[in-house]
Amino acid sequence: MKYRFFHILACDPAAETEVLNRFLAERRIVAVDRQFVADGGNSFWALSVTYRDGTSADPTGAPNRPEKTRIDYREVFDERDFATFVALRTLRKELAETEGVPAYALFTNEQLAAMVRGKVRTIADLAAIEGVGKSRVEKYAAAFLKVLADSLKTTVTEEKDCAPSAD
Repeated sequence: MKYRFFHILACDPAAETEVLNRFLAERRIVAVDRQFVADGGNSFWALSVTYRDGTSADPTGAPNRPEKTRIDYREVFDERDFATFVALRTLRKELAETEGVPAYALFTNEQLAAMVRGKVRTIADLAAIEGVGKSRVEKYAAAFLKVLADSLKTTVTEEKDCAPSAD
């Protein structure tokens, strides 16, 4: 954690207040301690800001959270694997809508990507993915493993069609 201290004159706070507000908006704030120092014409606010480095605030006003890097899975996967990833996302969306829960409550994009990357084929493979617990496996394994198995069959069929003939 880091600290920054501010001194804001009571008689002319505008400029320093702007500096403080900009600082607060750009960091993940842990705590702000303030004390008014009464000294006639020299009165001021003394502020101590405790913050975490390496993060920034959400400009929409949402609570400060560490920034996450967005991953474009079209760039990560080849065409076939991306098609499998999209099929998994579609299934996740349909199930989430049926259950009335957010899609990420079933599996995160990262977990779906791990299914594709790891060529998950069994319940044990699915359970080995970080963050996938027993209840998710029991509830969703059949549906997600079917999509993964279907994608493997499609891939094998395409590879056979592309194989050179033995003429």
